[in-house]
This record gives sequence, structure tokens and C-alpha cells, in this order.
Amino acid sequence: MIQHTMMVSFEGPIPDADLDQFLKDIERVMLDSGHAQTVSARRHLPVPGEEAFSTPAAAAVIWFGLTGTDALAASFTAPGVGELIHHWQSRHPYRVTWANHEPLD
Repeated sequence: MIQHTMMVSFEGPIPDADLDQFLKDIERVMLDSGHAQTVSARRHLPVPGEEAFSTPAAAAVIWFGLTGTDALAASFTAPGVGELIHHWQSRHPYRVTWANHEPLD
């Protein structure tokens, strides 16, 4: 079992309804692919004073549980993934930072 954790940052503000739909779309595509066993996504919870930091906060974190690196590699080319990325990049450009890791305690 491995985990793939993504931190998603948008270039500009994204309406709450769009962020919710973005997260639902990713969850649906990944679970439908059969490669991800579990998916969990959450919004960033802002706290006072964080705007003073030079590093911008991500808008959301998305976590996938997969059987191994082969399942993760296959998930990158699963049906619907390319379309999902194109759709959301054209509406709300974003960047992703990720880490592949063993399960966290």
C-alpha cells in the first residue's frame, strides 16, 4: 500500500462551488479508474496571519490510497484523467505538488 498526496494551488481565487466540484471530479475519476482504493480531499483551513508567509498556501489537499507504484502509474493515464485536467486547467489554472509515501501513522 502506498499513498499519493497532492497539494493543489490555483493561480487565482476559485469560487467555493468550483473548488467543491473540482474535488468531487477528481475523486470520481480516480475511484472509477479502479486504481485508487481510497480518496479523500479537503479544503485548506485558513488561519489569521498566514498571508504574511512568503509561500502561498494550497487551496486543497487530496490523498489517494493505492496498492503500489504500478497502480499509481496506471492512474495517471486512466480514462477521464486527461479530460479532467484540461477542463479545470482551462477554467482555473492550478499547480500541484505531491509526494508518494508509505502510509502515515
